[in-house]
Amino acid sequence: MVFTTPFKQNSIKIMLLGSGELGREVAIEALRLGCEVVAVDKYENAPAQLVATKSYAIDMKNKEELLRIIRAENPTYILPEVEAINIDALFDAEKEGFHVIPNAKAVSLTMNRKGIREFAAVELGLKTSGFRFAKTIEELKAAADEMGYPCVIKPVMSSSGHGQSVCKSPDEVSKCFEHAKEARGDASEMIVEEFIRFDYEITLLTARTENEIVFCEPIGHIQRDGDYIYSWQPMAMVGSALEKAKHIAKTVTDGLGGRGIFGVELFVAGDEVYFSEVSPRPHDTGMVTMITQSASEFALHLRAVLGLPLSYRFLTPGASAAYKAKGESHEPKFDVPNELFTESSEVRIFGKPESHVGRRMAVVLVADENAETAKDKAAKLVEKITEL
Repeated sequence: MVFTTPFKQNSIKIMLLGSGELGREVAIEALRLGCEVVAVDKYENAPAQLVATKSYAIDMKNKEELLRIIRAENPTYILPEVEAINIDALFDAEKEGFHVIPNAKAVSLTMNRKGIREFAAVELGLKTSGFRFAKTIEELKAAADEMGYPCVIKPVMSSSGHGQSVCKSPDEVSKCFEHAKEARGDASEMIVEEFIRFDYEITLLTARTENEIVFCEPIGHIQRDGDYIYSWQPMAMVGSALEKAKHIAKTVTDGLGGRGIFGVELFVAGDEVYFSEVSPRPHDTGMVTMITQSASEFALHLRAVLGLPLSYRFLTPGASAAYKAKGESHEPKFDVPNELFTESSEVRIFGKPESHVGRRMAVVLVADENAETAKDKAAKLVEKITEL
């Protein structure tokens, strides 16, 4: 394949809107390619800000404040890394000629479960679980009764499982309604989903430019309360299911357009595959690629953003295990035993300035000849990390 726009490093400036642990790895990959990185978040000393060329702590939901920073810095590419961003500012920036990755429309659709579910199911005709939307407790009760019990109730806009719950009976609807208010985002509307009795769920990382599309090996993962705990790669899949997964990933990313990496989340039941969600950015379950691939999801994301070739090698089966804080601290410190650093395992500390119960603070990475074995080893090793 011939690429007609070769990479010429010439003061390329990447602006990250959201500077957590995923953004930090994106920043590192950008710096490796000689790019300038401006890391923006709502608080100071966020993980990506610790390595960036320049950083800002602002209210990213404030349209004028966000546009002021964009105009002042004049970035080559704007990479939204979280959902809590003023989307109108991104549309305005795009109209002014700024390049939003993958594009403002894709960011808008995917940050809101209502937008992306209707887009996937209605416009693209993809197979999904049944769903209804509700704003009031009365609407929620009616929607839950229609979907049947158990059903899954989520805020239309949130992340890392915040506000998500499984409703097992009509008596639990009110409790789920209150729990949804814990969302990191808009809890004014909820999605009620049919409970799919799937065999497993995967993330299919899909990197794309105008010239090519690349699927990483499928990533299996376990979630608890809607947030990832373990992930492993590759997830063993029968051929028909894998091809259906790739078809869904290509269809939805074709529909969204733009370039970059997309984390396409799918439910698999036998050889049936259901679309769940998609993130137009690196995915938390994809941190496992830092040990399994010659180019991690973060490196592939930067290559796609810059229009570079997406070729890479899958090196080894592996797994990741998230370490979540067990206490509260304004100066978090951890004891990481030497046994976590071997020829086949390592740990990444994110450097977050504060820890809260359940907040993801580090990840353990393990390589092995077998992905399931790697997952078991990672689960044991992560338990050896202690807080000081």
